[in-house]
Amino acid sequence: MLAEIIIIGDEILIGQIVDTNSAFISKELNKIGIQVTQITAVPDERNTILNTFQNATSRAQIVIITGGLGPTKDDVTKKTLCDFFDDKLVLNQEALTNVHELFEKHLKITPNKLNEQQAMVPSQAVVLQNKYGTAPGMWLEKNDVVFVSLPGVPYEMKALLQNEVVPRLQQRFQRPFIVHKTILTMGMGESAIAEIIEDWENNLPETVKLAYMPSLGRVRLRLSSKGTNESAIHAAIDQQVNGLKKLIGNIIVGYEGESSIEEVVANLLKARGKNLSTAESCTGGQIAKQMTIITGASQCFSGGVVTYATASKTKILGIPQSLILKYNVVSAEVAEAMALSVKKLYQTDYAVAATGIAGPDKGEGDKDIGTVYIGIATPERVFSEKFNFGNHRAAVIKRAANTALELLRKEILKN
Repeated sequence: MLAEIIIIGDEILIGQIVDTNSAFISKELNKIGIQVTQITAVPDERNTILNTFQNATSRAQIVIITGGLGPTKDDVTKKTLCDFFDDKLVLNQEALTNVHELFEKHLKITPNKLNEQQAMVPSQAVVLQNKYGTAPGMWLEKNDVVFVSLPGVPYEMKALLQNEVVPRLQQRFQRPFIVHKTILTMGMGESAIAEIIEDWENNLPETVKLAYMPSLGRVRLRLSSKGTNESAIHAAIDQQVNGLKKLIGNIIVGYEGESSIEEVVANLLKARGKNLSTAESCTGGQIAKQMTIITGASQCFSGGVVTYATASKTKILGIPQSLILKYNVVSAEVAEAMALSVKKLYQTDYAVAATGIAGPDKGEGDKDIGTVYIGIATPERVFSEKFNFGNHRAAVIKRAANTALELLRKEILKN
């Protein structure tokens, strides 16, 4: 079962906003056995949209459209759908009622005529009511191809897709099962992993596919399979995962959708009744940010400081000026002192510190750009490690944060 996604809007093509809708739609469709084979972004231009619709019908059974459903003249999706389906716009009373309820309940005003235009839909469309916005979703069919038009606002689109579209697609089509299992690894590069698992990879059954997905400080390994017997597919995937564990179990930190490195660390701390604090310089609060994304992080994360300037390390953390002058602000000694100081400040069991040079210039440090010292303070000891994460500022920050959490994970597991 194949699907295409069409994103309508000039704002996508000029880079004014980032298209996050396609990723969400693809994941949700994949969960129910529908494979997205193409994603196309098009401008708010009638002929281009019409050609894209026509081309999609030759390749897919399902076409999901987002964007271009506003009340202004530049939003052309509904009119173009009418042209494509040889249809006309009609007033949908339920959609009109929804527009009035949203305006009167949340804005305390009566919608004007332009707002009421949102309730105009192609006469052939099954209207999907939007609880969070004025633009309804629309379901149309032509030559056994389903077209679904959704608003571009992400939270509106997500609610309609999950609550209205997915259930209808499940009822409308017979679909295969598609199963993915993504293994999260830390501490080893893509090529090194590939070398270790080469024989295992060469002996994968034809029904199981492997994909490498390297990112900053992490490599994800995705195993995929599809078929009509869901339990057999899961069993085949699990068998291959067990084989991977025997080869690279020491670098596997979890599974996508189940655990990230920050979730692993948080769960380890919670299970042991321990807590964490952070002192960050070059990472600018990234480690703390990743920890506080986790639901219930307050149970194990006490707090952190961003002592970005050298003076703040002395003023807030009490790092001796003499230590900084002797070893440099970017050094193992300062990283360890930061970790010990923030651990004492927050009275935590563990602390993580990072000091380095993210670039694009060296700033106050004398080390190479990309140099980062990560300090870890535990109930028993303090230590640090030196890394070089390259010369791209954003990459240095993200890789340093991920590596710091991985070092912490390994240390917690020792106790």
